This record gives sequence, structure tokens and C-alpha cells, in this order.
Amino acid sequence: MSSVEVVVAPPQQRIVFENLMQLYTHDFSEQWYDRPTGEVDDHGRFPDYPLDVYWREKDHIPLLLRADSRIIGFALLNRLTHTNRAVDRNMAEFFVLRKHRRSGAGTAAAQAIFSRYPGMWEAAIARRNVAALAFWRRAIGEHPLSQQIEEIDVSRPDWNGPVLRFRIRAG
Repeated sequence: MSSVEVVVAPPQQRIVFENLMQLYTHDFSEQWYDRPTGEVDDHGRFPDYPLDVYWREKDHIPLLLRADSRIIGFALLNRLTHTNRAVDRNMAEFFVLRKHRRSGAGTAAAQAIFSRYPGMWEAAIARRNVAALAFWRRAIGEHPLSQQIEEIDVSRPDWNGPVLRFRIRAG
């Protein structure tokens, strides 16, 4: 596995997130086969993701993931809670390019992010995204500073799926 680096992205790199978000939405759209969500417009583009807040609010953090200096994905952090319990960080979005999946780069990036931002976390996984649930269970469970891991099943109009709550102690 290559060396993975996690970098807070400055506003001038927003275009990178806009471009990668198209790929992320494409990958995720298979989860929406029975919904109107996930269609492209007449230009062949998915709707824009609301990114402005990630460079405007201090509790929203845009992170670029790199391996050998090449962009391999992104993560978006915020403080949204899916369990209505206090949280320091939420893994709002996490994406690794297909070429770099199953190489260990995603796990290394996720664990580097957790280590950088200790505290109480949530990672919500869409119910149909079975592969993501397995990834997050492993990435969280194998982190050496991870504790108090809970898996909470949420089924509400605003969220449907498991939520992993856990604490990363300061190292």
C-alpha cells in the first residue's frame, strides 16, 4: 500500500470536490434504483452537492485523500447527528476512487482522519450499502484508539440505516 495523506482542502480546491462528487454520486446511485434520486440532467451531470458550507463553517471540514501525491478521494466532516445524541464529528461523506479500493488506502485514510480529530464520532451507512457497513465496522473496530463502539439501527424518514457511534481517544 502507498503512503496515504489526508489534507484539509483550501477553497481553491473546491472544483476537485465538485468533480469527484460526480463520481461519488454515480457510484452511490445504484442504491437508489427505486427512487427518483440519482438521475442526471440534460448535460449528463448529477445535481451539485451543497459544498459551500465546508469552507464557510468551522465545524465542516473538507479533506482530500492522497496516495503518492495523487488524489485518491475525499472526506467531508460535519457535526450532524443521526442518533440525536451529542457528537464531535460525523463522517458526512467518504469516497475512494475505485482504483484504490481494497488496497488498504481507504482504511488508512479513515483511521488517519479519526486520529486527527479525537472525540465522539458517528458514521451513518445507508441500509442498502452493505459493503460500506463492512468497511466501516473494520476501519473503526481496528483503530487502536477506538472505544465505546455502538451500532444503532435508525429507521426514520430522514435516515434509514445503521449508525456507528464511537469514541476516538486522544493519542
